[in-house]
Amino acid sequence: MSDAPGAGLPYRLIATDLDGTLLRSDDTVSRRTRDALAAATAAGAAHIVVTGRAVPWTRHILDDLGYDGLAVCGQGAQVYHAGEHRLLTSVTLDRQLAGVALAKIESETGPLYLAASRDGLEGEVLVGPGYSVGGSLPATPFTDASDLWSAPLNKIYIQHPTLSDDELAEVARRTAGGFVTVTMAGAGIVELLPLGLSKATGLSLAARRLKLKAADTIAFGDMPNDISMFGWAARGVAMANAHAELKAVADEVTSTNDEDGIAVVLERLLG
Repeated sequence: MSDAPGAGLPYRLIATDLDGTLLRSDDTVSRRTRDALAAATAAGAAHIVVTGRAVPWTRHILDDLGYDGLAVCGQGAQVYHAGEHRLLTSVTLDRQLAGVALAKIESETGPLYLAASRDGLEGEVLVGPGYSVGGSLPATPFTDASDLWSAPLNKIYIQHPTLSDDELAEVARRTAGGFVTVTMAGAGIVELLPLGLSKATGLSLAARRLKLKAADTIAFGDMPNDISMFGWAARGVAMANAHAELKAVADEVTSTNDEDGIAVVLERLLG
């Protein structure tokens, strides 16, 4: 799609994924990218973070950035006002349907390693035996399966001892796609979400609050969970480090997250 004309930037809304996109491999945002986003907002654009992380795993990053606008968290389940530290909307997973979905997947794959994200500003991530959490993100171990279902959830994470992420996601979609939405958000991160939920869902809600539309939006991402966001936005830009499925639907591929791919595009658009 061509870049639409307009005052300042050709887009009034910049939507960026976090991991593998805005964040570098060391979980920081470069000065160049910070400056490019600041220049874009000074030119009249709004910046919205759109991440698979739920609010408790996102808030510290936004605070460090001095980010005080809206953020879409939990794969679109949560619209969060970072400046007010307030959850504006939240969608939860039907736990009965999720249980059916897990049973259907495990009937083909055998036992899965499980984790789950509880709803709310302080929602814990529960991690079961065998499940591997990347980095130093806080998590609460559980051993009794009933703990998994004892409070409202945003999502369930699944891992398998031998299947790749792509293989596990394919089996999950084929066997349980009528009960939950299945997405892959990164290495070792296959998720079961409320049926029909996607990043595009949350982004459209947040954009509406800002009186902006899909036609105003350029989106940046790196994983298959960003496909819906690219489908909604006027332009989708994949990072050079992106998954092949996302690159296949992108309008453009920029540099990697470690090479300031977002800044490369914004600097060009700012001209």
